[in-house]
Order: sequence, then structure tokens, then C-alpha cells
Amino acid sequence: MMTKPAERTATNDPTPQADANGSSPTPRPLEKSAVGISGARAPVSVASRVGEVAVWLVVAVASVAGWYYRALWLPFIPFGKATAAATKTGQRVVPVRTAVVQQRDMNLYINGLGTVTAFKTVTLRSRVDGELVKVAFTEGQTVRANELLAEIDPRPYQAQLEQAEGQLARDEATLKLAKLTLARGADLLKTKSIAQQQLDEQAAQVEQLEGTIQTDQALVSNARLQLDYCRIVSPISGRIGLRLVDQGNIVHASDAAGMAVITQLQPIALVFPIPQDDIPRVQKQSRETETLTVDAYDRDFKIKLATGKLLAIDNQVDATTGTLRLKAIFENEDGTLFPNQFVNARLLVDTKRGAIVAPSSAVQRGPNSTFVYVVNAEEKVELRNVVIGETEGAETAIDSGLTAGEVVVTDGIEKLQPGSKVTTGEKESESESGRAKAGKSAAREDANKGAR
Repeated sequence: MMTKPAERTATNDPTPQADANGSSPTPRPLEKSAVGISGARAPVSVASRVGEVAVWLVVAVASVAGWYYRALWLPFIPFGKATAAATKTGQRVVPVRTAVVQQRDMNLYINGLGTVTAFKTVTLRSRVDGELVKVAFTEGQTVRANELLAEIDPRPYQAQLEQAEGQLARDEATLKLAKLTLARGADLLKTKSIAQQQLDEQAAQVEQLEGTIQTDQALVSNARLQLDYCRIVSPISGRIGLRLVDQGNIVHASDAAGMAVITQLQPIALVFPIPQDDIPRVQKQSRETETLTVDAYDRDFKIKLATGKLLAIDNQVDATTGTLRLKAIFENEDGTLFPNQFVNARLLVDTKRGAIVAPSSAVQRGPNSTFVYVVNAEEKVELRNVVIGETEGAETAIDSGLTAGEVVVTDGIEKLQPGSKVTTGEKESESESGRAKAGKSAAREDANKGAR
């Protein structure tokens, strides 16, 4: 019970007061209040706490029960009728994308990242030393075999040729004189005018001069060859690269860099690896077919660059990568492929005739089976188990479970369940275009009426 303020003040006052008779006052003991000296509340009893918990427990149970049996009372509430109808029917239209299953021949490929390689690459070098006096090609030009590309100063080699020819002429005259002397010696030997030894020495001299003539002829041929080397011609047909030496420089036969590089572009080769597990497929198809088709695509597999054929198969598997290298040949008439270019190669190894083909995005893998969602005539989906075959790119062959002409869902599958009603983006676009046309026709009619 709380004390009154006046009493608490009087009681707490430490100063003693006299009574009416003047006698000394008697001190009173301090009274304890319900709050206490510290002002703290009295502890709540356990029974009151149990009561509060029980009340909240009853409220929670009632709420759960009301939500569980909402189908019984929700229709009687005006704002809940629409929700109840939607809960009862459960038909929510799901927008999806679909595709039609087709029956056609399906090509099976082996893909590999390959490098374009030239069959012939030549570094243009001079075979003689001298000044480069003429450059007869343009950088990037397509040249033919034996076409003049550059010319070295021929004057020193022309002088060497003339010197060799002069020495040959002198030795030929000496040989002619020696042969005449040998003939006269033979006549004198018949009359015993000279000894046999002199005739033999003259015959040896003639043979010696004949050997000298052969040496001179070889020197003349070499001088002519050096003179021919002053004209540098293309050894192959192809495209010449950037010029490495300019006109006026002194070139040497020992120069490592050369003057330019010529690369054959037509035809051109493509070297690409395949996994060792695919070797039996390639070997089988190569035995059954004379040529295997190889397509070259860009890095994104979107643009076909060229079509060629398989040329050769390497004789061993790379132990570090477990792959086997193949070589294909391309005519490259339009010059699309360049040496050292990285392209994606696709080797056709088989063709599955009359296959049931569906988009790979429509095939879903569950814990027990592989399935697709098929759209029926009522625009509802049903779950269909399928058995899949080979997969090629974005298409998968279906061995069983689907027939040609059926419609399968390819996008929006995560929102579906068996029996869901769906709509496609094509139909929505058609309806929107129809509404737009109807709006335009109505506006046109209103304009005509206003004009009247």
C-alpha cells in the first residue's frame, strides 16, 4: 500500500519536532513502501506469466486453423471471393516460348580448334652479293611462279662472264695449235725424223689442253649462272608480304632475314585436333566414304568461312593432350583463310537419317528420367518422358517419346507444372498487332466521319 506524500515527508524528515506539551518528541520508525527504497517493481508471479503465454498460444493456434480452413470462410468475405476462385481453379497463364519437333536428316560433327597452315612458304633471299637496283613487286601483291620480283646490279657478274669467255677462247686456240703439232709429229714419225717420245709428249699436251677447255667452259657456265641470279624471280605462286629491304641497299647471300616472304594461299591447309575417343568414328567413316567434309567457322561458330575435305590423318596420338591431329585442304578461292589463323573446324562423321529433332533447350533432366513439356491443343502442358540420342549444337535427336509436329516448350520451363496453361510470345505479338490494326482502322473511320 502506497503512503501519502505528507506522511512520507514527515516520516523521512530527520529533524525531531516537539509535541504540544513541549516534551521531547519520540522518533518514529521509517515505513516501507510498496515500491521500496530503490523504486523497483515487485517481482511478477509465475502464474501471471503462464497465463500470458497461454493466451498467445491460443491466438497462434486460432490463426493457423483459420488460414488452413480459409476455403470455408473466405468466400463469404467480399474481397476474398476473387482470391478463393483463383485458389480453387489454379489456372494461371504462363508466357513461354515453343518450338515444333521436326523429322529430318541430322548431321553429326566433331569440332576442333584448328590453325590454318600454308602448304608452301618461301623467304625471298638473294643468291649473290650486290646492290639492290630494282624492286618489281608491291607489298601484298599476288605473284605467279617465275615472275620477276627484284634485280641485283649485274655489271660485276657480266664482267666475270666476259673474262671467263676470253680465257676459254685463248685455251681453245692453244688446243688447236697443239692438235696441229701432234698431226705433223705423226707424219714425221713415219719417216723416222722424230722419236716416239716426242710424239707421246705432244699427245699428252693436247689432252691437257682439252681438260683446260672443260674447266674454262665450267667457269663460263658459273659466270652466266651468277648473272642469272641477279634477277630474283618468284619460286611459287602466292601472296607476297611486306618488303623487308628497300631499293639501294647492299644485299648478301648470307642475309638471314631475306627481302620478303611469299605464302601460298590457294589451296591452303587446316590442321586441327580431335579427341582420341573419336578416332574410331573417323576411321569408320573414312573407310565408307572417299572424302570427309570439313567446314571452317569463325571463333563464334556463326559464320562459315570455307568448306573443304579431309586430306590426312596423323600417325600418332599426342600423349600430353590425348588428341590426334587431322589435316584438311581448302581451295580458298576467295582468300578468306590466312596462314596462322585460328578457326573452328567441323568434321562431318555421320548423318542420322529421318531423326526426330528437338531443341536442346527443351530437354530437361530430372532425378529419374529425361523429359520435355509438350503443349496440347488446349494450350496446356503435359510432362513427357523421352529417350534422347545424339546432340549436335542446339539440337538433340529424340529416340522415343515425341513425334514430328508436336510443340515443346523451350523457354519459361521453370514456371511450369503438368496441366499449366501457357501462351506463346508469337500469339501475344499477333494479338497486339491485331489490336493495333483495329485501332488504326477505328481512327481512320473517325477521321472519315469528321471529314463528312
